[in-house]
Amino acid sequence: MTSLIIPFKIENADFITLTQLLKATDCVNSGGDAQQLIVAGKVIYNGAVDYRKRLKVRVGDVIKVENKIIQVS
Repeated sequence: MTSLIIPFKIENADFITLTQLLKATDCVNSGGDAQQLIVAGKVIYNGAVDYRKRLKVRVGDVIKVENKIIQVS
């Protein structure tokens, strides 16, 4: 299966929280949906499952959720 690569640029900040990122890239419809995915272990952060909902995602990080890969710049 081919993954969809989604580039995401952080502007006017040093980071974005993981739940905000998932919403901003339309991977989920709501923050609650984002939290459910994270708690279920379905989000890969820089190659490893991460369960932190308030994780600070920074430039250079790569997030994988389902068949989507978010590249943060």
